[in-house]
Amino acid sequence: MAPLWAQAFLLVTMAMTDVQGTVEKELSPECREFLYMGTPPVGLEDHSLQKICQRYNNKPRYVTLYDTANHVPIYSAYTFKRSDGEKRVDVPWMYEPQLSTVSDTREMQPFPRGYMHKNFEDAQAILDDYTNAVLYERGHLNPDEHQADPDDKASTYTLTNVVPQVREFSAGTWKEQEHVIRKRLNNYCHGTAYVVTGITTSGNMIRRHNIDRVAVPKYLWSAYCCTNYDHNAPYDERYKFPAFAHYALNEKENNQVLELSVKKLEEFLQRSTFVDKNFQIFVDDCVPPAFALH
Repeated sequence: MAPLWAQAFLLVTMAMTDVQGTVEKELSPECREFLYMGTPPVGLEDHSLQKICQRYNNKPRYVTLYDTANHVPIYSAYTFKRSDGEKRVDVPWMYEPQLSTVSDTREMQPFPRGYMHKNFEDAQAILDDYTNAVLYERGHLNPDEHQADPDDKASTYTLTNVVPQVREFSAGTWKEQEHVIRKRLNNYCHGTAYVVTGITTSGNMIRRHNIDRVAVPKYLWSAYCCTNYDHNAPYDERYKFPAFAHYALNEKENNQVLELSVKKLEEFLQRSTFVDKNFQIFVDDCVPPAFALH
């Protein structure tokens, strides 16, 4: 619990800031609400990784771990909201001011005109990085179709929440799996569903002006945790609770989604990327103590 003076300072700061994501060394309690047991994935440590509390319209919306060297999010962690899957189409792409400068705003902002200066693009992707990347499109980690409130949907349109996805993969295989997860959690999760969606990289980069700019994911992966679920759901859905996961190759072909347990996904990622051997997406892999005793 923060001391009263620190809480008061936080409240005053928030009140003074109209449109404010926050880059934080340690996530604040209000941002930990998007994480199961208030705990981010462990075993991902690197000096170039920054935790962002993604804020929009004076409210935290989700959490992102961002790689300032490769200009991509490593994961976004969010709470799923029951939705009909509609997309927002009127939202400008945004950026994170505090990744680039000491900013007086703690919130994602639309790209301003004349933003093309070195300080701005040192630590994050910009719109021009994607302009000539004809094989790829900007693919969400926290997809707007997993949110319901218009502001929650709008907050997903920041370049700190997107990665280069092969067009056919983004519009086909991965989009279809986002639908599957939305319907499953809509129908059978009765409580809060915590979702973490991330990537692995392999050195492939989008280049601009002959400079490596944005890492292209090799795999996309995702896991959810919902401990309050429908125990009378059909078995082919019930066994995928309280937690399940999936991953797929970010390619035009051979990109089928593989669904598996969270533990199996962690083992796969330990073999495939830079996570530590103690890597864990959810505390105790989202197995509640009482459930584990059965």
